[in-house]
Amino acid sequence: MVTRLIYLLLFVAPQALLYLYLRTRLPDPSRPHRARVVRAVLALVFVTFNLPWVFVAQRALFGSMWSVGRLPLTGPWIAWQLLGWIFCALVAVYLLGKVGWWLVQRVRSARYAVAADADRNSDAHREQPRTADRAPALSRRRFLARATYAYAGAGVALSSYGIWSAYRLPQLTRRTLRFPDLPAGLDGLTLLHLSDLHAGVHLGEDKMQEIVAQANVLRPDLIVQTGDMIDISQSYIPAYVRAFRDLRAPLGVVTVLGNHDRYTGEREVIRACREAGQVFVQNGCHVIERGGATLALLGIDDPHNWTADDPQTRDVDAALAAAPPDAFRVLLAHRPGAWDSAAPRGIPLTLAGHIHGGQFYVPLIGWSPGRLITKYVMGHFQRGSSQLYVSRGIGVVGVPIRVFAPPEIELFELRRR
Repeated sequence: MVTRLIYLLLFVAPQALLYLYLRTRLPDPSRPHRARVVRAVLALVFVTFNLPWVFVAQRALFGSMWSVGRLPLTGPWIAWQLLGWIFCALVAVYLLGKVGWWLVQRVRSARYAVAADADRNSDAHREQPRTADRAPALSRRRFLARATYAYAGAGVALSSYGIWSAYRLPQLTRRTLRFPDLPAGLDGLTLLHLSDLHAGVHLGEDKMQEIVAQANVLRPDLIVQTGDMIDISQSYIPAYVRAFRDLRAPLGVVTVLGNHDRYTGEREVIRACREAGQVFVQNGCHVIERGGATLALLGIDDPHNWTADDPQTRDVDAALAAAPPDAFRVLLAHRPGAWDSAAPRGIPLTLAGHIHGGQFYVPLIGWSPGRLITKYVMGHFQRGSSQLYVSRGIGVVGVPIRVFAPPEIELFELRRR
């Protein structure tokens, strides 16, 4: 309880510091009435956007964070917290810059003290006392106010975009994957990859039906799912079954387990996928014959005791042992770290998800919070003759917001070089 309280206070602290800083700096003391209005608006904004902390504190201190209940204002709240951290960081950089500049000025003053004394008259001519007419055009307080309003406006726009992006239909990524040893019978095979649906409070049955329709229009030869079909609660399983029993592909739909499926109930999720007409693979192999060629879909479970970039060596070896020796092998794994075992073992293609692209992505520097979990956040990777594709996924975890990491489904065409 004490540890949880300490962590909670650490996360809340930036909001309190930011409020106190802005409350002191933004109001103009020369305009008392306007200053009171500014303070009242600041208080209202901070109370509104930090209201979910009451519910988070209740869960963190007295329950489980994996509750299925919807937090009020979740998307704007998360965006506001991130903006608070970033703004505090910018203020800290500004203050450090001021201290650095003050030190530089002191050093320069000491270095040129003699020259300044010798040229006092010239210095006096250059540095005339400031009068009201020569005062700075923009005071520090006014600059801070304008910067804060501009920053808040940008934050509102960014968070609004992120919330819209989280609830949109997934983007389609088309990609041709080439392999020198692809059997002739598999040349031209189209494979649709779905991952991280997270059927639940943020993705209901109507949206699932739209996603199924979107997938069926593409007419893939084969569909694979790499886990996290259901988000926490078994109450969403019936809707998933009703929607996904209409998912169709000539070579079938093949599915593996994700960590949220374990939280929901492993046996119940597996039963639901089979009721929807899917083939479920657990640390084994599903074999498909096409044009005289053999395709081995190696499916591994999400690990019970996982570490960052867990290579899941035992699981990969178990799936390989079940595959025909002459088959073209594709590994289906929820976590992308399994590629670290697949590539050395000569598995040509690994498909994974789990990270959602971090749900936040900074385009200019190419960074995502997903980097804290794995080095394979999203997109295509290649190591020798082995390839990996990490899907950004369809749904969201907890936070219904995606900033520059939109939902995604992928249609791959396998080609022989």
